Amino acid sequence: MPKSSPRRAVLALLAVLAAPSAFAQPATAPAAPPAPAPNPRVALTTPEGVIVIELALDKAPVTAANFLRYVDQKRFDGVTFYRANTAPGHPAYGMLQGGVDADPKRVLKPIGHEPTTQTGLSHKDGAISMGRFAPGTAAGDFFICSGDLSESLDANPKASPPSLGYAVFGRVVEGMEVVRKILATPVDPTAGEGVMKGTMLARRVPIVTARRVG
Repeated sequence: MPKSSPRRAVLALLAVLAAPSAFAQPATAPAAPPAPAPNPRVALTTPEGVIVIELALDKAPVTAANFLRYVDQKRFDGVTFYRANTAPGHPAYGMLQGGVDADPKRVLKPIGHEPTTQTGLSHKDGAISMGRFAPGTAAGDFFICSGDLSESLDANPKASPPSLGYAVFGRVVEGMEVVRKILATPVDPTAGEGVMKGTMLARRVPIVTARRVG
């Protein structure tokens, strides 16, 4: 039998290495990306019942994180729902406002404005949004929508002048019946100033505690 040349031995070895191995392991599939963390929830406990809010930390990170600052520092414990702005003849349609009410012992530094055109959120039934004066002045006051208020409260760049609207940062997932019950309570016709006159609750409803849940 003729001897193999070094060249033939090398070529034979390369052929073996190039051939698919019967013992080759299948390629490992790339690991699936981790599931996003669920958005946090906060329970507002009142004498009328509990309102549970899911914060849209994924879509409105600045505004939702600001709300959590107040919750985690217990700055909402003992504040009140103090304003109910409803449509005439429709006590369950409107906005229920609460928060620190400019209490200097509770209020934190204002935050930047996150308009609905940026977040994709809207002032639909159950939405929670920040109270403010000019954009960039929102701090520790918020309101909950009862009914669809998107037409008047969402950002509208086509309005004249363009409107930046208010900053939605979550929604009520439990306890809208509590919101509507408080919203329907009597207001003081003379209390408040400017556009707030006649919308202040005659009997404020305390937020006993505000805590993360779940």
